[in-house]
Amino acid sequence: MRVLGVDPGLTRCGVGVVEGVPGRPCTLIAYYVVYTDPADDLPLRLLHLDRSLTKLVAEHQPESVAVERVFSQHNVRTVMGTAQASGIAVLAGARAGLPVQTYTPSEVKAAVTGAGQADKAQVTAMVTRLLRLDEPPKPADAADALALAICHVWRGGTRSKLAAAADRARRGGAR
Repeated sequence: MRVLGVDPGLTRCGVGVVEGVPGRPCTLIAYYVVYTDPADDLPLRLLHLDRSLTKLVAEHQPESVAVERVFSQHNVRTVMGTAQASGIAVLAGARAGLPVQTYTPSEVKAAVTGAGQADKAQVTAMVTRLLRLDEPPKPADAADALALAICHVWRGGTRSKLAAAADRARRGGAR
């Protein structure tokens, strides 16, 4: 299964693509960070993010998309930008007809490190080890996106396939 993981952010949006099957090590396909200029107007930043994610989905042809679920922080401005970037990532997957799954940061951390309270350095170290990389992916946004993709392969792949099958059955039964 090929998964495109997205660590949403308005200024820096991490994107990671891996292939794998549950219970086995994943293989790195690619990783990126999409940058937008904070000086640009919001619509232009969102448009750039949309075009970039749409291009990466088309280029890598993932079978599904995993996006970090936005969680409440104290800085409302940061949450708003992250939520807007998250919406763009979900839209890019849905537009391509792909199943999209969201995961909380603690779900991702638990999947790749075994501990839901792991810090960024631990996540990056485990992503480096799990993907058998010579050096850690940088910046941390890229490592987080790869962690999301790995989490989805290991935890969400089966869940997404079951949901898709149930959806097909519902649509087929409604005819």
